[in-house]
Amino acid sequence: MGTVTLSRKFEFSSSHRYWRADWSDDQNAATFGLCALPNGHGHNYTLEVSVSGQPDPDTGMVINLVDLKDAVDSVLAEFDHKHLNLDTSYFDTDIPTTENFAVVLWRLISSAITATCSKTCNLHRLRLYETSDLYVEYTGEFE
Repeated sequence: MGTVTLSRKFEFSSSHRYWRADWSDDQNAATFGLCALPNGHGHNYTLEVSVSGQPDPDTGMVINLVDLKDAVDSVLAEFDHKHLNLDTSYFDTDIPTTENFAVVLWRLISSAITATCSKTCNLHRLRLYETSDLYVEYTGEFE
């Protein structure tokens, strides 16, 4: 049997601020606009996680959905209802753009999925929606 890709959506909320300490207030405001406000702002994110592999001959599944949910939920617990700049160390040096956030999530979720399904499947794609009409898709190609 060929490769099958399974996708599941997850929802969580986080806030962030786009800001570079080495830039002036004016340069930050000109570059990041409202995203540079001192208290930041939040989003209700939707994350699509796609896992690819060959279905297990005994179960017919690429990955057990409960295992996938547990793996992703354990990662998202670090970010749900958190301020990405203040409550996590992932953005101590990087701006928590949706692009950078997707890369961080890829690293963490890929590791969690690898621990769950070893060689039978792998993380294929993440799609992180910041709003209903804005998303970033990441497939790990820069890792």
